[in-house]
Amino acid sequence: MKIKVFAALKDYFDKDFLLEENLKTITDLKAHLAQQQPKALALLNLCRFAVDDEFVDLSHLIHENDEISVIPPSSGG
Repeated sequence: MKIKVFAALKDYFDKDFLLEENLKTITDLKAHLAQQQPKALALLNLCRFAVDDEFVDLSHLIHENDEISVIPPSSGG
């Protein structure tokens, strides 16, 4: 699956990367990312996740060809 991160998450991860791990849900993905970068956990807990440009909840089942965006809160100005 292809992962894309935005804003402050780019301080912890490449802006897009591939994951080959067998993860079943968005919750699993979030835990995997936190394990890879423990300092990002607080930010990950605030993020929304989108699969193929549609927001999903944490129980959403993911597939190997999904494109998943991890989107932290942001403010405009």
